[in-house]
Amino acid sequence: MLQRHLFMSHETEKDRTAVLALAALGVVYGDIGTSPLYALKEVFGNVHHPVPITVANVLGILSLVFWSLIVVVSFKYVGLILRADNKGEGGIMALMARVLSDKGITGRTRQAVILLGLFGAALFYGDGLITPAISVLSAVEGLEVATPVFTPYIVPITLGILVALFWIQSHGTAKVGIAFGPVTCVWFFALGALGAVQIADHPGILAALLPQHALAFLVADPALGFLAMGSVFLALTGAEALYADMGHFGRRPIRLAWFGMVLPSLLLNYFGQGALLLADPATIRNPFYLMAPDWLLLPLVGLATAATVIASQAVITGVYSITQQAIQLGYAPRMELQHTSSRQMGQIYMPGVNWLMLLGVVALVLAFKSSTNLAAAYGIAVTGTMIITTLFAYIVARRQWGWRRRLAMPVFGALLALDLTFLAANSTKIFEGGWFPLVFGGVVYLLLTTWKAGRKLLHEKLDTQALFLREFIVGIETPDTISVPGTAVFMTPYPEHVPHALLHNLKHNKVLHQQVALVTVTVESEPRVPEAQRVTVELLSRRFYSVGIHFGFMDTPDVPSALEGCAQQGLAMDRMTTSYFLGRETVVPRVGAAMPYWREALFATLYRNARTAADFFGLPPNQVVELGTRVTL
Repeated sequence: MLQRHLFMSHETEKDRTAVLALAALGVVYGDIGTSPLYALKEVFGNVHHPVPITVANVLGILSLVFWSLIVVVSFKYVGLILRADNKGEGGIMALMARVLSDKGITGRTRQAVILLGLFGAALFYGDGLITPAISVLSAVEGLEVATPVFTPYIVPITLGILVALFWIQSHGTAKVGIAFGPVTCVWFFALGALGAVQIADHPGILAALLPQHALAFLVADPALGFLAMGSVFLALTGAEALYADMGHFGRRPIRLAWFGMVLPSLLLNYFGQGALLLADPATIRNPFYLMAPDWLLLPLVGLATAATVIASQAVITGVYSITQQAIQLGYAPRMELQHTSSRQMGQIYMPGVNWLMLLGVVALVLAFKSSTNLAAAYGIAVTGTMIITTLFAYIVARRQWGWRRRLAMPVFGALLALDLTFLAANSTKIFEGGWFPLVFGGVVYLLLTTWKAGRKLLHEKLDTQALFLREFIVGIETPDTISVPGTAVFMTPYPEHVPHALLHNLKHNKVLHQQVALVTVTVESEPRVPEAQRVTVELLSRRFYSVGIHFGFMDTPDVPSALEGCAQQGLAMDRMTTSYFLGRETVVPRVGAAMPYWREALFATLYRNARTAADFFGLPPNQVVELGTRVTL
């Protein structure tokens, strides 16, 4: 009986891993899985520095692609970086939070980690705009391979698909997500099958598996080899998603999907395109689609379009997630966030972010007009994020995994050198379009750092005007103080100081409630906080309580629900007789303050337009009282 139970449990676990691996195909590998649409075309058909189509060059490029996938994706991300999770969650912000959780990271090192993490997140936003644009464009361009009649309609069709994609976000992606895995599974099968047919006709192309062909190509013409590395990198652009989406699936399903289907399919397709180019160099105009027979072309365009929509969806969801993490960790203003699924926490929708992304993607398509032009802008943002990930992973390996310097330095030093090589190669694209993700990332970085610095300045200003809580309680707890029934909850980020809202309430209403809870919400540097550790209560006097509520950076703050846990610690609250008092500051910039005036004005604008604390913390609107304060920075 016990053996049967163990067998069934084992089978159930295997089935669950297989299902998760199938789902990971769409969400995790959608981006890197659509790279064959344009990667080799950009290497050999690049407008500015094309690589001549010769046997040596094709073998050299394919060898570079193969070993880049092995070293960067298989070894670095699948083998190493997936281990650097933050209690199951991945991504640059989660990795930054893990590094910062180390108490040994202090002073300038801590500040450098924060700035690098924010810059990596900012670059991710630039990548988040380019991926939908280049992926859908490259898929739809297959129509003009079928017939030139479609050429004038490529951009309008692309825009129509992208607008529809962003339009449906508010309805949630749960239902669409069910089809992600199977559709992407068919896509990877098609990639492998198309390539295998060409390889069967030209098996000599498999010689590119040997690294000497890559070395020979780089040595023969170092300048051309260096420039070609920027286009070769297009085959790796979805690698960051492996880590960013780990929280949805876990390490094992992601690794299983990579080695079981994704890597073999990608290699077969790239090598098949190389074989086709050697057989007919004229196919460089679109080697991916020209591998297919004529009768399969239009169905392949449809499948490619579906695959690129899925890849775009994964990036859009990733942008939502990283924005949520930035807000929770205090690096971005509060924004409207809607949950589109009652079962899956990751299914969220952020209207403001969604429509800004749509505007950016439409502008990109209209400005660049083709995947070839967009490829010049693609890559540099991803390499920047990869470098920061490598640096953070080195810190984790040294301080948390216990790696010795003589092991960590060679391993991560070699990976960093490769990242820097790709960055240098991609930097040659700056004037061809690579400036866009850098400028966009710079703007996002400015907003993130301005918000963080402005919040710090505001807190320091409020600190100078604050009264110490315990001294205040001693003075206010007298028989003359008028009490009213019910509980008053005062939200405050400073548990040792008297909330301004409490002072204003006393000044104007001249009463205290029977129970006064001073609530401080803290977002921890871990994804989720267990319910048992959510609330702490400290009795300060016969009516005053200090309440600490702890959320993870992936949790959705729900203060009323969290406060129900106070009853177990001696503070019982009736939801219907509880009032919430919030301070709402009006920020006024001032010349000569710690920040330049223009940054103070920017912070004031962000602060004024941020989502209200009542909405963000899930407070019932008819039980909230806001009391304003004017603060000059």
